[in-house]
Amino acid sequence: QVQLVESGGGLVQAGGSLRLSCAASGRTFSSYAMGWFRQAPGKERESVAAISWSSIGTYYADSVKGRFTISRDNAKNMVYLQMNSLKPEDTAVYYCAAVLLSRWNIWTASKDQTYDYWGQGAQVTVSS
Repeated sequence: QVQLVESGGGLVQAGGSLRLSCAASGRTFSSYAMGWFRQAPGKERESVAAISWSSIGTYYADSVKGRFTISRDNAKNMVYLQMNSLKPEDTAVYYCAAVLLSRWNIWTASKDQTYDYWGQGAQVTVSS
């Protein structure tokens, strides 16, 4: 079992930056691949980024490539999403998700049904 808690959301002007953090419980954090998803009002949840246990494998949605960076610190049971050059269309609730590495690969990283554990979400609002 893994419990996930996001933090770091807030209100920022377009062009600004935010860093989301996700704290994971459990002693086998390095056995899990991690993902970030987001859901804007009236829209379906979409993948943002994902990372393997070793940080070698990463995935980014086209809409955030070059602006967002996912990283993890296995010693601290943390995963991060650094968001730069934010746009109003990045406004959404951002969710952290986890799945055992044995069930994750770069082709399934973007699918929310891949992930078994989810955080409660963090609101990110980008004003124009």
